[in-house]
Amino acid sequence: MQELHDAPLAPLTTFRLGGPATRLLTATTDDEVIAAVREADAAGTPLLVIGGGSNLVIGDKGFDGTALRIATTGFHLDGTSLELAAGEVWTDAVARTVEAGLAGIECLAGIPGSAGATPIQNVGAYGQEVSSVITEVVAYDRRAGETVTIPAADCDFSYRHSRFKQHPDRFVVLRVRFTLEDADGLSAPLKYPETARTLGVEAGDRVPAAVARETVLKLRAGKGMVLDPEDHDTWSAGSFFTNPILTSEEYAAFLARAQERLGADVTPPAFPAGDGMTKTSAAWLIDKAGFTKGYGTGPARISTKHTLALTNRGEATTEDLLALAREVVDGVREAFGVTLVNEPVTVGVAL
Repeated sequence: MQELHDAPLAPLTTFRLGGPATRLLTATTDDEVIAAVREADAAGTPLLVIGGGSNLVIGDKGFDGTALRIATTGFHLDGTSLELAAGEVWTDAVARTVEAGLAGIECLAGIPGSAGATPIQNVGAYGQEVSSVITEVVAYDRRAGETVTIPAADCDFSYRHSRFKQHPDRFVVLRVRFTLEDADGLSAPLKYPETARTLGVEAGDRVPAAVARETVLKLRAGKGMVLDPEDHDTWSAGSFFTNPILTSEEYAAFLARAQERLGADVTPPAFPAGDGMTKTSAAWLIDKAGFTKGYGTGPARISTKHTLALTNRGEATTEDLLALAREVVDGVREAFGVTLVNEPVTVGVAL
């Protein structure tokens, strides 16, 4: 297991931000992951687990403890059953399932990060979420001191949330198991209107899975959501804020504020979210509050391609990024009475 001291963490994140870790370990097997976690827990050393670094905002002072980078590999496909090691590159795994003619995660193409992060965040995009195809998660339970296999029903999945996110210091994901669909090379039924519209089909239709994947990649790239070292619009964590989910009373108050600000004929995006809740669009809120694409004059700015992405233009610090994020949160709250919540995990800092 590789060990470095006073190790830079910024290169391990898609933001390319953050100070060094006191110690950085890189584990390439499950046994190495478990050994590193046990050692840190036994010594009472703070532990930061890093996968693909696509959902991390690390403070400029870095991390005073052990950072553990999970670089395990393993792609095992048996019929429609798939098992991924936590360190597998997610977008590569998606490509391989599509090549195998399987459906279920083809619209999650291009999402940066590792497979082990997908159940934590219940990763989703373009009408698909991993919770719909995950069957089990194998994790090291730091509280029990043992490896456990958690069925999907016990993962407490919800919108961008899970049991693992709820208890971030308890579980370290080792492997994720999925059941995909053999639809003779076709995709799962398309749920996202933009995808269907781009393909010239109706919502609910199927298309070749490879076509669905390529279409999503093009849509994501047009929004700066596919990693490109030369494009600062991709030096981000993707969507920085989650879409707000409002009670009926909260939505009514929001709608009144929106119509007062923008006109009585304005209808903000609204999607049923169960139990009388309504989900609206964070991107719409940000834009209508005055934070348009490319907003900002400093080293951290809103992407020129998508209002949900806050970006490092190359010379930013984490504090630059957080200052921009706070400005957006305050502006949206003042305009619409809705408080945005950050999607990336913050380390050593907070909004």
